[in-house]
Amino acid sequence: MALDAETFDALIDMIQRFVAEKLRPREAEVAESDDVPADLVAGMKEMGLFGLSIAPEYGGLGLSMLEEIKVAIELGKTSPAMRSTFGTNVGIGSQGLVMAGTPEQKAQWLPRIATGDIITSFALTEPDIGSDSANVKTRAVRDGNQWKLTGTKRYITNADRASLFTVMVRTGEEGARGVSAFLVPADSPGLTIGAPEKKMGQQGAHVCDVNFDNVPVPPENMLGAEGEGFKVAMRVLDRGRLHIAAVCVGAAERLIADSVAYANERIQGGKPIAQHQLIQGMIADMKTECLAAKALVLQTAAAKDAGEGVVMEAAAAKYFASEMVGRVADKAVQIFGGAGYVADYGIERFYRDVRIFRIYEGTSQIQQLIIARETLKRGG
Repeated sequence: MALDAETFDALIDMIQRFVAEKLRPREAEVAESDDVPADLVAGMKEMGLFGLSIAPEYGGLGLSMLEEIKVAIELGKTSPAMRSTFGTNVGIGSQGLVMAGTPEQKAQWLPRIATGDIITSFALTEPDIGSDSANVKTRAVRDGNQWKLTGTKRYITNADRASLFTVMVRTGEEGARGVSAFLVPADSPGLTIGAPEKKMGQQGAHVCDVNFDNVPVPPENMLGAEGEGFKVAMRVLDRGRLHIAAVCVGAAERLIADSVAYANERIQGGKPIAQHQLIQGMIADMKTECLAAKALVLQTAAAKDAGEGVVMEAAAAKYFASEMVGRVADKAVQIFGGAGYVADYGIERFYRDVRIFRIYEGTSQIQQLIIARETLKRGG
């Protein structure tokens, strides 16, 4: 379901102003404090950003995939930690429930997720299980009229702020068919959260371990049928990859704009460095790659809205866009020179922030495998 054009244009305009006037001026503050201030979070809630992808019947905006992508591009133009504040509610933390939840589960949780009163988190990765997600070791066993969950999840985004986890656990045989998904409230007995990890970048967006010690979960909290958890996870990740790809495009657009502004101001050899051809060559490469990534992301989002299968295309978008923004960030540092290496301009922070995009939601190498597998399956 899409918004009418006038309403969506008004939403984009509001988000652009929010990014420019409220978020960008506070980027250094967020990085230094490793926290997003409460007044900014309140502003995000007021704008409905926590419910972008949740249907209006549950209090969300119900954006189409293409609309969500356009919003994500705008949000990518500020510190990625800002978007991460509500990112799990929009993406991996809620979409399993949106896609596979029962009417009762949706009615119970989605309205409060859409308002941001509940923060969600997606618990798949484990200490020994990252890309090999079909072989999760966290286990759920039936104990009378409930399930008991035991194990550890690692690098879980927003875990220390979450009220509800979507957790992938093993309930049966080895491999993908033995994985099931559960909705697990954060206040469940036996569930504990580790301290936030110290990270290379994206300060203000927290990742933590989540530990389950015989955590009781009622059977009505299973998401989908038993043994369908891996299938749910892959559907969620396919969608999430498109969103992340769009954020990468937005970050690249921000870096290009900052690089162009600096190149027009910085004087070397008696003229702005923008007039030096080797600087122009870097800007041309940055812009070309960004345009290519944007076209791929928009096209794939439109195809998804049309009901087409986009497993390969979503992987390609995420792979290309995340690698692209890394190259753009590197060139931005080069254009800024020494100023790009110090903290004053924020370029070095973006350089660190965007590095994770090649890792989460599936590493670049996993995307390559998906792209190759799907291409071979389709016969080229």
